[in-house]
Amino acid sequence: MDNPPNSDKLGVLTTPLSRRGWPTWLVYSVAALGLIYILNPTLGILEFLPDNLPIVGNLDEGAAFMMIWYGLVEFFEGRKYRPQ
Repeated sequence: MDNPPNSDKLGVLTTPLSRRGWPTWLVYSVAALGLIYILNPTLGILEFLPDNLPIVGNLDEGAAFMMIWYGLVEFFEGRKYRPQ
């Protein structure tokens, strides 16, 4: 029996966090922190998990990219839901 395609599968990644109750300013602040973390020249000042640890060392960068992603989703998709 085939399952019908579920358009909600990517909803976790494409729904603005403001639609889930997050304040818009907080979403943008978290995205800015993620961007600062990614742009850090790896001086060890902001490195939470050292990159020389196999697999685990890249989790902090992955989390930072997700923070940036949700900021971009908020910027582009969140406009549709805000009052004009």
